[in-house]
This record gives sequence, C-alpha cells and structure tokens, in this order.
Amino acid sequence: MSRLWARVAGFFSSKSFIGVDKTGNKYFSRVEEIDGLAKEKRWVVFRREEDPTSIPVEWICWLNGQRKRAPTPEEMAELEARRERVKLNVALLKKEEEEKKAREGTGRKIMSIGKVEGPDLTSFVRHFPADSKGIHFPCIN
Repeated sequence: MSRLWARVAGFFSSKSFIGVDKTGNKYFSRVEEIDGLAKEKRWVVFRREEDPTSIPVEWICWLNGQRKRAPTPEEMAELEARRERVKLNVALLKKEEEEKKAREGTGRKIMSIGKVEGPDLTSFVRHFPADSKGIHFPCIN
C-alpha cells in the first residue's frame, strides 16, 4: 500500500513541465524508479477534449522516446513554415497540371480507327534461316 501511495504522491509532486504546442496541449515528464531503475515517463495534457490527431509529429516522437529532447519553439516554427511551403508547392503543382490538361484537351484531335489488323511479320521472319530440312517458309521469297 505504501508503494502505491508513494507513486500517487510522486505523480503530483515530481512532474516537470516540458512545453506546449500551437494547439495548447501541454507536455510533461517525470522520472520514477521501477525495480531500482530510473525510468522517464512522458505524457500530454490536452487543452480541450482528448484528440490524439491534434499532436504534432515532433511531439509524438518525443512522447514515444524517439527524440531525447523536446522540440523547441524555434524548431516548431521552422517546421510549420516548411509545411506551409509544401502545401503551397502542392497547390501550385496541381494548378499547373490542371492547366496543362486543359491545354492538351482543347488541342487534341480525335481520329476514328477502323478495323485493326495484326502486324506484318514478313520482314521479321526473313531474318531467320531456312530450316535444315529444306523447308521454305511461303511468306519468304
């Protein structure tokens, strides 16, 4: 029972505020001892209702332990600017592709195709020698 009480008391007293993201979610960590080993626990307190999709990728990596250090505000601003540039580039490429399709669509001529025949293989067969038994292919003269 005393271990449980120590863990509950430690939860409220030893947590340290790490940072906040642009949506207002707050990130915390604490070090607790489990079986004689110090283990860092990381968690998020959501600003509004709990929505895991509102957590930025950088903070997800920190929560999972893929990052040792939490993202800095400068890093977050830089990554957000990069995401905006990518969105603008994607929109620009889509617009260019639509314009290209529109240009090609108006200038394209439609041809009606009649009965389609197979290819003429006469010139292809000429490259093969006659059979050793003297058989001659009728299409090769």
